[in-house]
Amino acid sequence: MQFDWTGSLIAALAAAWGLYVLVLVVWVVLQKRPPEATIGWILALALLPYVGFFIFYLFGPQRLRKQQMRRLRRQMAGYVSGDLEALKQRTHSSPGTLRLLARLGVASTGIYPCSAQSVQLLTSGAQTFDAIFEAVAQARQHVHLEYYIFEPDQTGTRLRDLLIAKAREGVQVRLLVDALGSKRLRKSFVQPMLDAGVQFARFHDTRFGRRWRPVINYRTHRKIVVCDGTLAFTGGVNITDEEDKRIRADAYHDVHVRLQGNPAFWLQVVFLEDWVYATGRPLEQEMPDWRSLLPVSDVGPYNVQVLTSGPNNPLEPIHRCYIEAIHDARERVLLTTPYFVPSAAAKIALTSAALSGVDVQVLVPRQSDSRLVTLAARSYFDELVAAGVKVWEYDDGMLHSKTLVIDDQFGFIGTANFDIRSFRLNYEVGVAVFCEHFNQALAEQFRQDVARSRAVPAQRDIGFASELAEATMRVFSPML
Repeated sequence: MQFDWTGSLIAALAAAWGLYVLVLVVWVVLQKRPPEATIGWILALALLPYVGFFIFYLFGPQRLRKQQMRRLRRQMAGYVSGDLEALKQRTHSSPGTLRLLARLGVASTGIYPCSAQSVQLLTSGAQTFDAIFEAVAQARQHVHLEYYIFEPDQTGTRLRDLLIAKAREGVQVRLLVDALGSKRLRKSFVQPMLDAGVQFARFHDTRFGRRWRPVINYRTHRKIVVCDGTLAFTGGVNITDEEDKRIRADAYHDVHVRLQGNPAFWLQVVFLEDWVYATGRPLEQEMPDWRSLLPVSDVGPYNVQVLTSGPNNPLEPIHRCYIEAIHDARERVLLTTPYFVPSAAAKIALTSAALSGVDVQVLVPRQSDSRLVTLAARSYFDELVAAGVKVWEYDDGMLHSKTLVIDDQFGFIGTANFDIRSFRLNYEVGVAVFCEHFNQALAEQFRQDVARSRAVPAQRDIGFASELAEATMRVFSPML
């Protein structure tokens, strides 16, 4: 009898395939991701075995030096514990609902509300750069910067040269950049800073090696500037010509915030944690004078709470605060985000608020810089609009702002997009401002942006191919 090589080969391949899928399912399930993300990864690995395996090898495993980061957080909490009472005494009381939101922030981050002497909304990249450059130029003790994107272009070179000048004046200058987002910073660009005394570090190095893979998917998306411990900036604006319409006509439309007073204390704490983590050197060794970096300012008229999130914090503080704030809304929810890939809980919060009669509006770019994310975002439009959510697509370039307005008392501005990556994978930061005046400024900016936008209709005529593309990207949205 002749041996059936073809049948045996098919049987062997089928058995190998079954074993491969079984091992991958166990591997992915043990990561303990949300169910939708787990299913998405299993589908990708099963349908695209070689490409999917490589992508998961790079981006899937949730390995971090979590113990080190939690130890740093406890260490910093111990350092600032003596200042907490002074900070609390310099904070105004808030209405009941806002107190609950503030408690949620404290419980999930350890960061307490504080008062600010001034809170200024910066409504363009050009205005943001002017304010930051002025603050850095006037700094007398130290300048700390943390950025996801720092480009060696006209804007980046101007800032680098200013940092060099400040370092030569004797000002302590530290610059922390994300290794992936700022991958274009070559040695030739960085070396003049090092020669002048600027301290420079990269967050989660992407160079191939033993520590490369486990952290490549976890980036610092934060944008922080702290000058002399009393003046700080955060928001959506990166250091790149793409944010400045004076340089590029097609520059992003973005917003930032300038904070004078005790919010700088907490943004300084966030920076110090990230710096010590990135450099691997103890705080006392790295900054013997660290205590002077954390002054407590006098009371101001604004109540502000700094919020952070990252893969080292399973509580997902910014995600929770967004959802809780939307649930608490009674009159309006105005959400601006460049990338809209909501979690199931976030989608339910938006639609439930709209169904309850709250004016819920979502503003996204008509065309973002990620075609895949745009497709995934549009897959949610029909059900949002059907529930009464007004969805707008910004039609005057790339919208990069990340803001939330709730009624008249709560506003949020920061680095986090309204997507799963920002809520769970990136290191993010933002500020909640409990102030009607600032909320009005955010709401007015929203109205101006809507005036340059198109409303998404209740019935979209997109065709089968587009509908299929959107639905496909929605399946893989947990990985975007």
